[in-house]
Amino acid sequence: MSEQRTILVIGTYDTKDAELNYVADRIRRLGGNVLTMDVSVLGDPSVPTNISKHEVAAAAGKTIEDAVSAEDENLAMQIMAAGASALCAKLHAEGSIDGMIALGGTMGTDLALDCARALPIGVPKYVVSTIAFSPLIAPDRLSADIQMILWAGGLYGLNDICKATLSQAAGAVYGAALAVEPPDPDRPVIGMVSFGSSALQYMIHLRQPLIDRGFSVAVFHGTGMGGMALESLAEQGYFAAVLELAVAEIGNLMVGSVVNAGANRMLAAGKSGTPIIAAPAFGDMIDFATWQPVPERFRDRPYHAHNRLLASASLTAEERRELAREVASRLRQSKGPVHFVLPTQGIHAWDVEGMPAHDPVALAEMVDEYRNVMVDPIELTVLDCHINDLEFSQQVLSVIDRWIADGTIKTTR
Repeated sequence: MSEQRTILVIGTYDTKDAELNYVADRIRRLGGNVLTMDVSVLGDPSVPTNISKHEVAAAAGKTIEDAVSAEDENLAMQIMAAGASALCAKLHAEGSIDGMIALGGTMGTDLALDCARALPIGVPKYVVSTIAFSPLIAPDRLSADIQMILWAGGLYGLNDICKATLSQAAGAVYGAALAVEPPDPDRPVIGMVSFGSSALQYMIHLRQPLIDRGFSVAVFHGTGMGGMALESLAEQGYFAAVLELAVAEIGNLMVGSVVNAGANRMLAAGKSGTPIIAAPAFGDMIDFATWQPVPERFRDRPYHAHNRLLASASLTAEERRELAREVASRLRQSKGPVHFVLPTQGIHAWDVEGMPAHDPVALAEMVDEYRNVMVDPIELTVLDCHINDLEFSQQVLSVIDRWIADGTIKTTR
């Protein structure tokens, strides 16, 4: 814990010189080392930074003159974002940095998101932003373990309010660099999508058997941000296999709910050739924020308020069929093997008799559509059980064991 860590401080030093220098100074006072990176286009810092704006532009194969002559602030900052993110990856690969912190408004945040995605999971990546937690930030721009803090009163100039934010951020990123326990690079990871154990039991049935087989098991909450994190890691080929057992984020995306993980959901693992086992958990519900009025089109449907944040309403039979077709379309794009396990008696705890989402007719239509669309090259297994029955999880394990035996799933990294 006494070993010094180096934090990369990123920002536009022509407009936020005092703020960036304040953060760097706070990190040094904590015992840390700092590398500074200027991503300005027009102006210059008060004192030279470790990495100049010219070096940033050069890392993108451009010059500052190219950025200026673009005469478009968006294009100019995209040049700087490309260079900054490339340098982040290079500096980390060389062992020169242990974490990063970036400051910004919309411009700086846009660039910072690319820098964070250039760093692997376990490397602290902190973004201090005037638009933190804003719907302006698309889910698929976020790295899996990004940390953000709202920069209150931080648009222009140092003041007591923004110093409180900046000092916390400096402490947070340096403390994270000291405390982080990086993932074991040699242990294969299985990514699994689920919801809470009150609704889905398979993660309870599967986790320990998978650990016993030598895997680390990461379960992602399928409420938008969880799916985003899984996609971010899947893009890197991080997983030995992905268990795409819950599809609600795709349904939410299709009907316009904000509880989604972006347009690329359920594509990254397939593009990387990662083996996929899929199932239709929660493929019959639409999620929305409890604290907002129920959207008019869902007001006459069965409704379940899970808590004061999240509520769900049922999809119609035709919407369930449409979702099945969309899921199949995404899975068929996979370069690796895909096995779909279809339980015919229900897909979460709320669809059993006596619960608000119980609709056996619509369930049967959904099952029928999955039978129709899960065709070659997708392998299909149909089970006469509920998804929460042990039989479902045993079938998933059976596929995994077969894929381990034939080398499809690697048991080492």
